[in-house]
Amino acid sequence: MEDSKVISWLSLNFKTRYYRVNYLVKYLDYCCKQSKAKMKKKHLKALSSLQNWLSKEELLSNDLLDSINSLRKVIEKAKDETELNEDILPPPAEISGEPMAIALYSDGGCRGNPGPGAYAYLVQNVEGKILAEGVEFEVHTTNNKMELSGPIKGLTEIRELLPSLGQDALLTKIKVMTDSKYVVDGMKSWVNGWKARGWKKADNKTPENLELWQQLDDIKNSFFEIEWVWVKGHGGHPQNEYCDKKANEVMDENIR
Repeated sequence: MEDSKVISWLSLNFKTRYYRVNYLVKYLDYCCKQSKAKMKKKHLKALSSLQNWLSKEELLSNDLLDSINSLRKVIEKAKDETELNEDILPPPAEISGEPMAIALYSDGGCRGNPGPGAYAYLVQNVEGKILAEGVEFEVHTTNNKMELSGPIKGLTEIRELLPSLGQDALLTKIKVMTDSKYVVDGMKSWVNGWKARGWKKADNKTPENLELWQQLDDIKNSFFEIEWVWVKGHGGHPQNEYCDKKANEVMDENIR
């Protein structure tokens, strides 16, 4: 039964005002003790309804008002459900049904381009267990360098981690999720052409960030298969949002 309905029911069915007050206060006290984050707004609304009813009935003594205010403070201290679950990540949707696959999420950013920047990465198995994560800040870099550095570091850590999981890198499929089309397009299309031309672009110029591209291409050969998946940035993807948050936090800590 909803709190507002309980209050109405008690108001109509208990014979004396004092019984109503007693039961209502006990009910709200129970709500506070049993409260979960998702019930926060509901209990605050019920508490306000109780206070309004007591005032209307001329039963709102100073003692009762103090009790109500104490209850309100207890409820308000409870964290919202979104705050409680902020860093609780779901299993990777991209490798659902692939028990031997590993998911790598990464995101990088830069304040000013070039300027100070950071990247963060997250590694999960199919069950959602976090196998590894990391973040790194650089004083002077570019956005694209940070977007490339996240997968390089994440894949390097996966390669080192797999033996302890009883998995062989050459038999393991990795899915790399990033919101950087620069990285996804590069690994799916551009790199093969550059390599065929001796690491030159079609106009015979050297690709930007060549050393990072070569590192990424080299480490991908350590695995049975790597699939590059683009996800929309700031689109509510939990793991991408997590990496974005971690990268921004380390930038906030280091940029004064």
